[in-house]
Amino acid sequence: MGFGSVAAATLLFFITRLFISAFSKPFRKHLPPGPRGWPVIGALPLLGDMPHVQLAKLAKKYGPFMHLKLGTCNVVVASSPDVARAFLKTLDTNFSNRPIHAGPTHLAYDAQDLVFAEYGPKWRLLRKLSDLHMLGRRALDDWSHVRVVELGHMSREICRLSGRGEPVALPDMLSHAMVNMMGQVILSKRVFPDKGSESNEFKDMVVELMTTAGYFNIGDFIPSIAWMDLQGIERGMKRLHKKFDVLLTKMIEEHTESAHKRQAKPDFLDTLLIASRESSGSLSMINVKALLLNLFTAGTDTSSSAIEWALAEMINKPSILKRSHEEMDRVIGRDRRLEESDIPKLPYLQAIAKEAFRKHPSTPLNLPRVSNKACEVNGYYIPKNTRLMVNIWAIGRDPSVWENPLEFIPERFLSPDKQKMEARGNDFELIPFGSGRRICAGVRMGIVMVEYILGTLVHSFDWKLPDGVVKLNMDETFGLALQKSVPLSAMATPRLSPAAYVA
Repeated sequence: MGFGSVAAATLLFFITRLFISAFSKPFRKHLPPGPRGWPVIGALPLLGDMPHVQLAKLAKKYGPFMHLKLGTCNVVVASSPDVARAFLKTLDTNFSNRPIHAGPTHLAYDAQDLVFAEYGPKWRLLRKLSDLHMLGRRALDDWSHVRVVELGHMSREICRLSGRGEPVALPDMLSHAMVNMMGQVILSKRVFPDKGSESNEFKDMVVELMTTAGYFNIGDFIPSIAWMDLQGIERGMKRLHKKFDVLLTKMIEEHTESAHKRQAKPDFLDTLLIASRESSGSLSMINVKALLLNLFTAGTDTSSSAIEWALAEMINKPSILKRSHEEMDRVIGRDRRLEESDIPKLPYLQAIAKEAFRKHPSTPLNLPRVSNKACEVNGYYIPKNTRLMVNIWAIGRDPSVWENPLEFIPERFLSPDKQKMEARGNDFELIPFGSGRRICAGVRMGIVMVEYILGTLVHSFDWKLPDGVVKLNMDETFGLALQKSVPLSAMATPRLSPAAYVA
């Protein structure tokens, strides 16, 4: 065979390989649109300190179904109800797992918790136990008296501050009340009987965890350099994890020693420890610790954040506060505190909560998911191991979905077309807790807590800005939960009869 024949055969071989490659890897031509990014780092620099905001801006250019290369990772971003529905409902099974990165590895006991565990028997067991004994509808009803008692403590503390002319630091107040609620259900006791340095330190730990877990860690997207920990994020996670582990270990040890006192009426931790002993290894002590971490952090911080945002919006817009007071005075009066059974009769209060969920979703980018296998969505090819982000924040501020989306207008949820809309994962215009099988396990609890605690704060008190403050700062700080950059501090004035605050 002559040189020309060899050259021709070689050329034919490479042309054939290119031809086959082009058709066997259609994602090269049919990935969703998105920014090209840079070599190695991809589009990471485009995200900045407020990824939910930057991704919303990019979606205006590239559309609500967008692909980015973040380091070596394929990422798709859903920024509209229809695209979110395509992933979280139609392809829910394929996107049933979460990517494992530094956060769940170093903070959540190597993803042995309910939030990040692999979808399968272990996850289903954790979810079942949580629903049966804490988060399900019947369980929530069973510990409704705990919420009543704890809000009584909170209301009296606010009255005390009001009598002294001192402002109420809402995040500290909410954190203290909610951790004690969780403590009574999980441990049969208030975790922090007195509000002070210990409870404030715990709140700071929770906020740090939720903020740190939301960071875009370069090592998560470029695994080859993860060992360098360029941003120092993993060092901070390990340090914080040790503090939580000491606290959780102490809780479990003390609880085990006093278990004989609760044989007739075991609490949630008793139930978990019994299940751990009887599960033949399918539920480890690490799983128990990891689940407790979920409940004491995500279970408190996300709800308290939503309440803080809602009350801040109402203080900035007194007409909303006034209308809510009028509704509550008409339905409840001023001789007793609000009860959970009153809430269905308070459509404006429910509308305020929904509007807070819309404009200030606790998890702005939801929690990421990852594709188990390659698939096609809206004509685009999505490779295996592609990470999914749903920009809930962008959906809530999309002018094609919501009229005047930047304004806080609870009345929008009283209109006939939106009155029946719920934040439970079925209406994709409003999915603050996500949707599908990996929807937040505490969705019922979150809605109950926000409506009841917010309703109590509004019904029991009038709220005003501290002297010298013209308008509240409404800037955001990005994290796993969306925090107010400047924590809410406001003056409260009791508006019920004195006897209402006693019980």
